[in-house]
Amino acid sequence: MYNTIQFLHSYWAYLVLTILVLATFNALIKFFGNKEFQANDFRISLFALIVTHIQLLLGLFLYFVSPFGLKNITTNGMGGLDSFSRLLAVEHPFVGILAVVLITIGYSKHKKKLTSRPKFKVLSIFYTLGLILVLSRIPWSNWF
Repeated sequence: MYNTIQFLHSYWAYLVLTILVLATFNALIKFFGNKEFQANDFRISLFALIVTHIQLLLGLFLYFVSPFGLKNITTNGMGGLDSFSRLLAVEHPFVGILAVVLITIGYSKHKKKLTSRPKFKVLSIFYTLGLILVLSRIPWSNWF
């Protein structure tokens, strides 16, 4: 079960990154281009929200069952972690949760706006911040 969830979390990350980049650039381009908010824009931002939440659930499951998550902290203590172990046990989960929170806030706030420009502005700000956080904590050495 652990290997399956780890596989899903690793490869779902490619989908998350692709959709999050798409949603972020969609919001930025349409914000600066003064475009109208349409149903397709809503779907793109919603899909980005959904895939990031699924990734969060997979990651939280891994955090509690993986030897690199909570078990690593309880076994070695915070002082006993090297930089890569600290990335996997502390930084990656914390920043991932923070990114999902920002994306969720942006999605929720954009629904309360009545016109297109404020909708795109909120999505642009929060999705860009979420994307930057996600990019900052990806264990790139495992990806390539």
